[in-house]
Amino acid sequence: MSPTDRTDTSTEESQTDAAARRKKGEFVRGVSAFRSILGEADEFPAAPDRYHLFVALNCPWCHRVTMARSVLGLSETVTMDVAFPNRTTEDDPVEAGRWEFNPTRIATLSGDTLAECTFETATGNQFRLATQIYQAEGSSEASVPILYDKKQKQIVTNESAEIVRMLNKQAKQLGSSFSDAERPDLYPEGQGNAAVRDEIDELNHFIYVNINNGAYKAGFSSDQTIYATAYENYFNALNMLENRLAKDDRPFLTGEHFTEADLRLFPTLYRHDPVYYLRMKLNGAKILNYPHLWRWLCRVFALPGVASSGSLIHCRQGYFGRSWNNVVPLGPSFPMTYPEAYEHPELAQ
Repeated sequence: MSPTDRTDTSTEESQTDAAARRKKGEFVRGVSAFRSILGEADEFPAAPDRYHLFVALNCPWCHRVTMARSVLGLSETVTMDVAFPNRTTEDDPVEAGRWEFNPTRIATLSGDTLAECTFETATGNQFRLATQIYQAEGSSEASVPILYDKKQKQIVTNESAEIVRMLNKQAKQLGSSFSDAERPDLYPEGQGNAAVRDEIDELNHFIYVNINNGAYKAGFSSDQTIYATAYENYFNALNMLENRLAKDDRPFLTGEHFTEADLRLFPTLYRHDPVYYLRMKLNGAKILNYPHLWRWLCRVFALPGVASSGSLIHCRQGYFGRSWNNVVPLGPSFPMTYPEAYEHPELAQ
């Protein structure tokens, strides 16, 4: 089955009439073309110290991958390069609008370099642009994240949902620093877990369509009606998730355990109050206005490795730094600054 024929709407958006929809003003996300499965093909065996991630910390699709790497104990055995949060500009000597691995760039928000940004270290070619990694394999793609095999010098996959799933499945073989008992199982296998997998799949679809991709449809569509529909769907979805958590005061979306569904929701809600409320025109309410979702957000933020897997400085710089005047808002600072607020579940009563 070719990528454009796939129907997993929890992973990707339908490409039917994509060109016409974009022309009308709708944001339509493209489809990733590299889709090998780690550990299921002889060319990409699951092994420690072999694989590498190319990411941008402002990108929510990358954030789900960096979260998985952290919570699964793979930070030492799956290496990572971080792009600057703003794409290249019109004066770039190669190409504008591309992810760049350049730790010398200055962020307008801080007036300084960003410590997390790196040069490209995995291919042996010290590529500056993510597009050059693709071009080495004859591809015109440009997106991150990328899961890369340092031994074969090949891209494994650039589909974030599938990277999360395979990191979870192969965590032990990839050299997780956590024991089986310590490490969360984001998508538990086995016949006895069929019901929870079905629940995760249903949540993934709901969250992707209405919240993950829905935020982008609201923020990057140029048609008022399309925006209004995305806006309504987004807040309806937040209300449904708030009620889901409130019904039995469950700690996570499927119950007692943190799963892939929680991991995939977190990057969007992490960005909502400080970024999406303004940038994506999603100003109907803040997550702080949803007591159970707020406490869920704080609970996930407190999990080992989660806080360090993202950066609101990169998010602010990345989203507002590409706006018409490149000025980055400094707030919010009430009731306190973010992400410090995520350490205070009591703020939502």
